[in-house]
Amino acid sequence: MATAAEATAMQRALALAARGLGHTSPNPVVGCVLLDPHGTTVGEGHHQRAGGPHAEVHALRAAGDRARGATAVVTLEPCDHTGRTGPCSRALIEAGVARVVYAVADPTPQATGGAETLRAAGVEVAHGLLATEAEAVNAAWLTSVRHGRPHTTWKYAATLDGRTAAEDGSSRWISSAASRADVHRLRAEADAVVVGAGTARADDPHLAVRGVDGARQPLRVVVDTTGTAVRPGARVLDSAAPTLIAVAEDAPPPPHTAELVRLPRAAGGLSVPALLAALHARGVRSVLLEGGARLAGAFVAAGAVDRVVGYLAPALLGAGPSALAGAGITTLADALRLDVTEAVRIGTDLRITAAPAPVTPVHPKEY
Repeated sequence: MATAAEATAMQRALALAARGLGHTSPNPVVGCVLLDPHGTTVGEGHHQRAGGPHAEVHALRAAGDRARGATAVVTLEPCDHTGRTGPCSRALIEAGVARVVYAVADPTPQATGGAETLRAAGVEVAHGLLATEAEAVNAAWLTSVRHGRPHTTWKYAATLDGRTAAEDGSSRWISSAASRADVHRLRAEADAVVVGAGTARADDPHLAVRGVDGARQPLRVVVDTTGTAVRPGARVLDSAAPTLIAVAEDAPPPPHTAELVRLPRAAGGLSVPALLAALHARGVRSVLLEGGARLAGAFVAAGAVDRVVGYLAPALLGAGPSALAGAGITTLADALRLDVTEAVRIGTDLRITAAPAPVTPVHPKEY
C-alpha cells in the first residue's frame, strides 16, 4: 500500500518524466523521486536523453548519502540489464535504498526483472501506483514495445462544422495563433511528422519545429506515392530538419535528392503498416500525423491511430473538405468511438484530445 507521500512523489515523478518527451527516443521517458523515511524529498531526476543516465541515477546522484534507507518512487520498473548504462536495480541496491515503488512494469524482455532483483536483495517493492497516468506519459514507448510500431497521434484543425478548408480551398488560418503554436509543441514531442501528397501540393508545409526552446527536430515524412508531389525547392527539403519521402516501389525516380523509402502499394496509396514498420526500424517511436484527410483515413482504416488531437475553431463554413475521408466507415455501427481525455481552450479554439475507446463485446440478450 502506497503512502500519501509516495502518491505525491509519483505525481512529481510523472511531471519529471514528461520533460523527456521528444528527447529520449527510442528509450522511454522516466521520472524518479527519492524520499527519506520521513517522506521528505532528498533527490529527484529524469531520463534526459538516449544513452544518458537513467532517472534513478540522476536522483541517486542528487541524494548522495541520503539515499541510504530511502524510498525510490519511479514511473517505470527499474531496468535490470546493462546497455549504454548500467542496471538501475543494482544502482538502487548499492545506494542502500530500502523501498522501491514503481508505476508500470517494464515489458521489454532484456530490461525486465528489476523488481525481482530488488526483492532478492532485501528491498521492499510495490507497484501499480498511478499506473494509468504512467502508461499515458509513456504511451509512445509502450506502444512501440508492445505492438512493434510507432505510437500515432492524428492532429487536425477544423471549424465547428468539421471543415478543414473552405469550398475554394483556402485554409489559412482556420485555427488561432495559439493553436498553431501548440502544434509545434506536439511536433517537438514526436519523432516524426507525417503528411500526404495532397497536403504537400496544396500547402508546401515546412513541418519543422519553431518556437520551442531546446526542441529536437523530428523526421519530416511525406507520403508521396507517385513521387510527384514534392518538387525541387519545396520547404520540406531544406536543412531545418531531416526529411524522408515515402514512394511506391514502382514509382519513377522523383525530381529531388531527398532520402527515399520505397513501400508496397495499398488501396489508394501506400501500405500504412509497411510505412510504420519502416519508421520503427529507423528508431521512430512516435508519429504526429498532420494531414491530409485521406491519409488520416488510411491510418484509421489500418487501426493505426492511437490518439486524436483536434483543434476546433469557432467558425462555420458550410462547405469544403472534411477532416477525415476514406476510412472505410460506411455505417454508424462501424464508427470509431473515442474516449475524450481532455478538453481545453487554446486561444479562441477548443482542443479536444481523445483515444480509441476499448472495444466492449456485445452479448446477445437472454429472454
